[in-house]
Amino acid sequence: MKHYNEDGCERLANAIIVRAAKDYRAASRGIRRHPESRFHMNTLMEVEEFFLSRWFAVLSEADGEMILSNLKEEEK
Repeated sequence: MKHYNEDGCERLANAIIVRAAKDYRAASRGIRRHPESRFHMNTLMEVEEFFLSRWFAVLSEADGEMILSNLKEEEK
């Protein structure tokens, strides 16, 4: 039976969440430059869905709604 490193799993989960936040910020900037960009709009929608998903809840005990709210506030 293989054992996994819990610290490594936690770091991976955190890296996924950080990447999602970076993707959200980049997509927000992209929409400001190119308001009709379907790519950036789709990215925003996917990231928003991620922060509100069960998958996010599995990865973290953090409040995905609050993180998303903070990301939206940053972009104002």
